[in-house]
Amino acid sequence: MWRHIAANALTFLIVALFLLGGVTAWGTREYSAAGPLETAICLEVPRGGSISGLSDDLVEKGAISSPFIFEAGADYTEKSGELKFGKFRVPEGASMEEIVDIVTRGGRNTCGAEVIYRVGINRTTVDVRELDPETNRFEEIASFVTGEAEVPAAYLSVREEGGASYRVVIAEGATSWQIVDALGRIDLLENDVTDIPPEGSLAPRDYDIREGDRVSGVLRRMSDLQEEILAQAWQERAEGLPLQSPEEALILASIIEKETSVPDERRQVASVFVNRLNRGMRLQTDPTVIYGITQGEGVLGRGLRQSELRGATPWNTYVIEGLPPTPIANPGQAAIEAALNPDTTEYIFFVADGTGGHAFATNLDDHNRNVARWREIEAERASDG
Repeated sequence: MWRHIAANALTFLIVALFLLGGVTAWGTREYSAAGPLETAICLEVPRGGSISGLSDDLVEKGAISSPFIFEAGADYTEKSGELKFGKFRVPEGASMEEIVDIVTRGGRNTCGAEVIYRVGINRTTVDVRELDPETNRFEEIASFVTGEAEVPAAYLSVREEGGASYRVVIAEGATSWQIVDALGRIDLLENDVTDIPPEGSLAPRDYDIREGDRVSGVLRRMSDLQEEILAQAWQERAEGLPLQSPEEALILASIIEKETSVPDERRQVASVFVNRLNRGMRLQTDPTVIYGITQGEGVLGRGLRQSELRGATPWNTYVIEGLPPTPIANPGQAAIEAALNPDTTEYIFFVADGTGGHAFATNLDDHNRNVARWREIEAERASDG
């Protein structure tokens, strides 16, 4: 009798395990299979939200078929406690597994309103846009220049509603004064800075910011990144450069940054300055003269006078030998890498060619012809109004 009972119990256990295995396999397939969502949606995860609360919202939006499998899958993959608040785009047909990954991965919001503060050389522009989840394209809501136009109602509305993502984009070649001044005018940030960071020490890049962030904290992130970029580039530098330290490389990179905005030209421009340094020639570059006048505070807004080209300042490379004592702007990574790995050329001159780029020369006669051609282009443009 006991043997019969034991046999029945064993049979029941085997059947139960078989069924459990079948249910588990089915649940796994459902968790990773394409979901029922017909069009992409913008999913908001509130601060302090939970997987269970999110599953109810997803069921209501028609994005998942089973809240139990959704929650069980998140628990099994140990992602239930990694939920990130924000607004996220969930594409059509997303599986429960993909949705869990989207809401636990973190990073910048992928849906909803976004405000971008673009810190340029001449001005700071604020762009307000919103992602259409169905087309996965941003639609501009408002755009304005700080200090030059009335703040649009759309911007104020986004700020009041909350839930938007924010980032600041720093242009390559902006000075430290310009960056600090612009950050201090962003109403999202707490301005706690009185001293200007050393010129060249801030990495031009885009940075996510949040309500209540301190300007000093944002600057610290820029400084840490610039140190990292410079250290890596210095380690990978070419041999035989006339540069004695990473600081000198940063100075040269800042001059390259201000001399050309054409990416493909950076290493050519770098080769000109390296060749001049190796030959003991003065760099004779206008942006250094301008920096000696403005000290990086604002834009000169006019052409240089002959007296200024001859005027002695620590940065005037028409007067001083070698590099100026400090950078003249904050160079981007590409300019730093160009300074430390320039093209191999015989160029020692360059001048604008009318296309946005430059004409390079190895001797004074060719350079003078390039300059004459540039003067003709300037005259033609002036006559055209």
